[in-house]
Amino acid sequence: MDTESHTRLRSENRRCKLAILSRGDAASRREATPQNSRFVRVFEALAASGIEAVPVVYDETFADAVRDQLLTMDGVLVWVDPIHQGKTRAALDPLLREVAAERPWVSAHPDVILKMGVKDVLYRTRHLGWGADTHRYATVDAFRAEFPARLRAGGPRVLKQNRGNGGQGVWKVETVPNTDATIRVLHALRGSQPEEMPLGDFMARCEQYFGWGGCIIDQAFQPRLPEGMIRCYVSGAKVAGFGHQLIKALIPPPPQGPDSSEAQPGPRIMHGPDAPQFQALRRLMEDEWIPQMMAALTIDEASLPVIWDADFLYGPRDADGADTYVLCEINASSCFAIPDEAPAAIAQTVRDRIGRNMASVR
Repeated sequence: MDTESHTRLRSENRRCKLAILSRGDAASRREATPQNSRFVRVFEALAASGIEAVPVVYDETFADAVRDQLLTMDGVLVWVDPIHQGKTRAALDPLLREVAAERPWVSAHPDVILKMGVKDVLYRTRHLGWGADTHRYATVDAFRAEFPARLRAGGPRVLKQNRGNGGQGVWKVETVPNTDATIRVLHALRGSQPEEMPLGDFMARCEQYFGWGGCIIDQAFQPRLPEGMIRCYVSGAKVAGFGHQLIKALIPPPPQGPDSSEAQPGPRIMHGPDAPQFQALRRLMEDEWIPQMMAALTIDEASLPVIWDADFLYGPRDADGADTYVLCEINASSCFAIPDEAPAAIAQTVRDRIGRNMASVR
């Protein structure tokens, strides 16, 4: 933060207010406090930095009241999934754009999410070092014309709807040997089991994704998936920690069934940004991939989300036997849970951003 912005923010801390926005019903809105929030450690870190943060619960049924409340704030941190119990962000995103245009600084801004927090980022950044064999179907006609041949030619594929979370709309697709048109599919949603069906029937099932997300992304399946996923947490442009988890999505369930303990993912083991085993990935992110992503997507550093994560699978080992990494998703709408070190990083980034924003509007 520049000296002028720092001095201005310090002198005005008593009226610098930040909203932490999450989804809930009317009762949770009435009862929300920093202490009973799942973001309590973030509230504490912000308070230690001299920023007053308040919980704001959103639902479409009282959106006007939320808008009025947000317009009294200096900034807004948003933790709302793209899809939650059948509800989307179709009404929330225009509200946040309206609020951001008036005064408060909003993170992540909906326009930034549409650049980096959707599966299309996998296609737009496929040329970076984190990229893989990735294709984009912008229309139903393109999907029907191109996907069957690609599937038959190159082994298992993973199809992903553009906007979603929790494995919704993510499918492993592979051909069934000695058949012409039968495929085997497995949904990444927890509890799913493999299904065999005609390719045409499955493609018809996927057509709904064009209505909500606008496209379907197609990546080569990564054989090292059983070794786990590495979640790289980032605040602004700096790595704030890591999480490693043995996931079970897109892996056929064991004989005990999809609801058995053996079919459940392992715990996500959190690490700070200095964890030795992830320093190669950290250097790649901070020195190469984040700057390259910003250039490819035309996002400046001040617009990067206060907290976001990049999910990586292990790619093929290189000629020296070292791990490579393949990006499978970026989460920018609702990145939580987070490592113990992340709240302090969030607070620092918030302080810098609000200071700059307050200086720019005067």
